[in-house]
Amino acid sequence: MSQIFSEETHRNLLSRIPHCTGREVREWLRAVEEGPAFLRFDEKVSWLRSEHDLSYGHAKAIVHEYDLRRAARNLL
Repeated sequence: MSQIFSEETHRNLLSRIPHCTGREVREWLRAVEEGPAFLRFDEKVSWLRSEHDLSYGHAKAIVHEYDLRRAARNLL
């Protein structure tokens, strides 16, 4: 997996996504969920960037948040 941003940087990126993309984070998380079944982190990031014209930082933050939430669901 690619190096992840610090927690503070990650939260800052997430907070800017709605302003920069016009879509809420939950919409992007749904797009990752419903998108192609890539196994690797960097494949998901590349798909978001190419399919939705996102910046690298925003795509990486979305995929990281998706993975965090998926892991939390699996622990329940």
